[in-house]
Amino acid sequence: MASNKPVIRQIAWISMIPQLIVMAILVVLFGILIKPFEYALIVAMLFYLFVSNLLRNLVPRHHRKGIALYKAGNYAQAIGEYEKSYAFFTEHAWIDKYRFIVLLSSSRISYTEMALLNIAFCYAQMGDGNRAKEYYEKVLEQFPDSEMAKSALRMLMSGV
Repeated sequence: MASNKPVIRQIAWISMIPQLIVMAILVVLFGILIKPFEYALIVAMLFYLFVSNLLRNLVPRHHRKGIALYKAGNYAQAIGEYEKSYAFFTEHAWIDKYRFIVLLSSSRISYTEMALLNIAFCYAQMGDGNRAKEYYEKVLEQFPDSEMAKSALRMLMSGV
C-alpha cells in the first residue's frame, strides 16, 4: 500500500553479523543435505527469507497493523495496536532485546520504544499535543538517549 505518510527505519548494521552467521549455518546445513551445492545455496536463501518474513509478520503483528492503520490515517485505531505491541514486548522483553536473532530484525530501536514513539506521533497527528508530550516524555523515561523523542519534544515545545 503506497502512502505519503513518513515511516522511519533505522538499521543497526552491527546486528547484521549474527544474521550472516545464521545464513552461513543454513548454507552449511542445506549443503550437507542437498547436492549440488548451488541448489543448497538457493534453498538456504529461500528458507532464510521465508522464516525471516514469517517471524517479522507474526510476532510484531500489532506493530505492523498499527503502521497500516497509521498510513490509512486511522490514528486512534493505530494507537490501540501500538499499545498492544507495547504490552507484548514489555511482557516479552527478551524477544525485543534479542530481536536481531529471534526476529532476524536489524532495527536500531526496540519495538517497545517504537510503540511509544508511534503512539505519541499519532496523538500529535490527532491534534492532542498534551498526550503526545506525555508519551514522548515516557519514551525518554525508558529510553533516555532517544533522539527521536528529544527532537519531537523540542518541536512540540517550540509551538511549531
